[in-house]
Amino acid sequence: MKKRSVVRAIAVLCATTPAFAQQGTTLERVEITGSSIKRVQTEGATPVQTITRTEIERAGIVNAEQLLMRISANGTGADNLSSNVGIQLGTTDRNNNGNSSANLRGLGSSSTLVLLNGRRIAAHGAKGNSVDLNWIPMAAVERVEVLKDGASATYGTDAIGGVINFILRKDYAGFEAGGFVDVTEEGGGNIYRGSLLGGWGNLERDRFNVMASLAFDKQEKLGGTERSFSNGFQPARGLSPDTAGTPFATQTGVAGTAIGATYTLPTTGSQTYNRANLLSFQGNCDSIPGMSQYQSALWGAPGARFACAYDYGGSAVLIQPLERTNFVGRGAFAINPDTTAFVETVVGRSVATKQFEPYQITTNLATAYPVNGPYYQNLSAYIPSFDATKPIAYRWRCTDCGGRTIETTTDAYRVLAGLEGTLMKKWDYKIGLSTAESKAQSVLGEGYLFTAAMNAALASGVVNPWVPLGQSQPAAGMAALRGASAAGTRLFDGKSKTTELDGVISGELAQLPAGALSAAVGFDWRKESYAFSDGSTTTNPVFLAPFDPEFPKVSRDIKAVFAEVAVPVVKGLEATLAVRHDDYSDFGTTTNPKVSLKYMPVKQVLVRGSYNTGFRAPSFFQLYTAQALSQIPGNIADPELCPRGNVAGADLSVCAIRPNGLIGGNPALKPEESKQWTVGLVLSPTDWFTAAIDLWEIKRTNLIYQITPQQIIANYAQFGPSYIQRGTDGRIDGPGGFIRAGFVNADGDITRGTDLSLQATGKLAGATITGTFDGTYIDSHRTRIFSSQPYVETAGQWNSRDLFVRWKHQLGVTYTRGPWSSTVSQSYTSGYKDEKPVGTVPAGWNPKVDSYTVYNVSATYTGIKNLTITAGIKNLFDTDPPFTAHNLDFAAGAGWDPRVADPRGRAYTLRLNYVFF
Repeated sequence: MKKRSVVRAIAVLCATTPAFAQQGTTLERVEITGSSIKRVQTEGATPVQTITRTEIERAGIVNAEQLLMRISANGTGADNLSSNVGIQLGTTDRNNNGNSSANLRGLGSSSTLVLLNGRRIAAHGAKGNSVDLNWIPMAAVERVEVLKDGASATYGTDAIGGVINFILRKDYAGFEAGGFVDVTEEGGGNIYRGSLLGGWGNLERDRFNVMASLAFDKQEKLGGTERSFSNGFQPARGLSPDTAGTPFATQTGVAGTAIGATYTLPTTGSQTYNRANLLSFQGNCDSIPGMSQYQSALWGAPGARFACAYDYGGSAVLIQPLERTNFVGRGAFAINPDTTAFVETVVGRSVATKQFEPYQITTNLATAYPVNGPYYQNLSAYIPSFDATKPIAYRWRCTDCGGRTIETTTDAYRVLAGLEGTLMKKWDYKIGLSTAESKAQSVLGEGYLFTAAMNAALASGVVNPWVPLGQSQPAAGMAALRGASAAGTRLFDGKSKTTELDGVISGELAQLPAGALSAAVGFDWRKESYAFSDGSTTTNPVFLAPFDPEFPKVSRDIKAVFAEVAVPVVKGLEATLAVRHDDYSDFGTTTNPKVSLKYMPVKQVLVRGSYNTGFRAPSFFQLYTAQALSQIPGNIADPELCPRGNVAGADLSVCAIRPNGLIGGNPALKPEESKQWTVGLVLSPTDWFTAAIDLWEIKRTNLIYQITPQQIIANYAQFGPSYIQRGTDGRIDGPGGFIRAGFVNADGDITRGTDLSLQATGKLAGATITGTFDGTYIDSHRTRIFSSQPYVETAGQWNSRDLFVRWKHQLGVTYTRGPWSSTVSQSYTSGYKDEKPVGTVPAGWNPKVDSYTVYNVSATYTGIKNLTITAGIKNLFDTDPPFTAHNLDFAAGAGWDPRVADPRGRAYTLRLNYVFF
């Protein structure tokens, strides 16, 4: 299927492009992302993808997150807001509220360097290790350049995955206003934007230019119940919620309670059970909306045979409501014909609100339902050993509490002042001083309760966890829950700041027989700092709030010098040699070279290649965040007390437990290092068609990796008992017990793939037809934690972290004639092997997730003076996301995957832009 799709896409591109030459154009020397030496902007020794403002507008893109989803070299990870609607334990993104990230090659957002006008910006105030794409002022962007070979010796060797450079409009004169709407056919998730752009002055004529841009956009919420594919209960296909926490509560096995730690039934022999729901005994679990019979066989949990389940994944928000405001101001003054001074300010605010499933409350002896409570549920008619003289422990999904809500406000800015120009008419230079900051604060909303008040309400018996269908929580119970509300409590806030002084000078050193010998030298000094404050220091703790431990302000200084030389070896062969030396105040020095070659035996053929090394220091969060305990999601088996696992007849008190995990920073972490190469071929058999293919490989060592408690248990033979802290009763889930996890240096990973790019332009009967194709094939992604282990291949397979799908591409064809232009585009993501159910696999389970193909169309009209009108349809055929048997835990999505697909469905767009003068 994948090969046929690629062949069809290429055939469309070639068939729609006639064999007529392009009009000749005058090329000028410009600085291309990835090099400090100005060159004519043609194909170079390293692959750079350029996306123009016109292409962005035609596609109906209003934010950088949408753009990154359409770049094939960008990874398929939990980097967009739809992938972070809940609490994603077991990843580095627990404090990822309100943040969207770039993730080139799927190597993690901290390995992608995001630049604004060729310079660094501050990391997100909460996440602390990557730039927030919501801050990028897309309404003011002129073009975007993506350097795919990574580890740039120019910008920083921490760019192991690559570099994305957002280049803003400048030297603009005039005034224009724009409006944009993007409305879904099914409702929900609508997008709106308004923008203003104004400028005055001409640098060449007036010696000055000032310009400003202001934009506001709003993305509305899309709820899980608004799309039918968001459905976590499809047991025939291998998908069902792994929870007994239901709106009509399930009794749980705890010693000293009514059903005891476990119970047996006369009709099922020695099989023990530790879950009991009245509706399950009656065969009526589905009588309550969202509930279903717990699929004990599917999950390999026979002890939960008489539990009900709840589709908590289907209740999560699919798209977070988000509001963004961005301002760009720039002033430039030509001191003389060779020197220009400028000041640039970029300010942004975003407010994102995540909402996910209501509390699952698991009571213990202290909070069990009291014997004398008015809603005491006696199951002695179903469980002969039921002891009605004892309290009831239960697991309850508190839908009366409402979905858990967290609002995150992020304020960010960058102020840059600099000089640029030429020296002695031959040397180009630039120097700049900037300061950038990002502050983020998350506040709890509906759905969170103070622990003490909640426990008191539960223990009193006034709250009814068994409300029958058609009835509602009694007034006294609702009053108790409302009285425990923690809405308005500060969850956490963080601040990231970067101050930078940089400069570079480049030019020709000499003329050699094969061409000009050019060079560049530069320096980069920056100070990075990060502080994180934890709301859990409140004297009134909040139940199950996803706090992260705080740490005071930390900082590091980085001093770097770099040099680059472009040597024309012989006619048609150019070698570029670059080296960068960095001095980290906390990790010492590192020197990383880069060598690239470009050989053009004839003008229609270019052979290119590069080799470089990389170095990425651990983030402040990975190093210094305090270690904290939190209950792990999902049941595990004690590796010593239950060595055979949770099999039929197992002791559920040790084979189906949920202990705490200890997760946090690791000051002993070492920096990641990388070695990578690219080899490519560019063919231009005619002046209207270009094809480029590049093979690449990235090998990382000392990979910074967050070990989860589940991985400790799964690899117990390698980790050993030192990673298990048993409680005072000898149990992992006993008092003082936990599983030690967190950040470690793993042995590493190797990622290898191929990029394919096609471009064609021609004229036919007075019209211009252009076509572009950009695709990435992942041949392999192998990783291992210990060097003694074999590598594990993850390409083309489900993974809770990053999906390394085999193939992604973008295809676009644009037809332009007079004031009209129209574009048809295709986005394609190949399928992959699905997550396999842990228990009995049903006959209807499909081991393969289908591919995802979306078509978009747009048309633009410029026939009315000063007015541009663009209308479009996104997802023309209203294609749903492909089904996956994964249900939310460790990765978002119930029955679908937000890392792959857009949940909005078919949508209609309209953009108006009017130039006043």
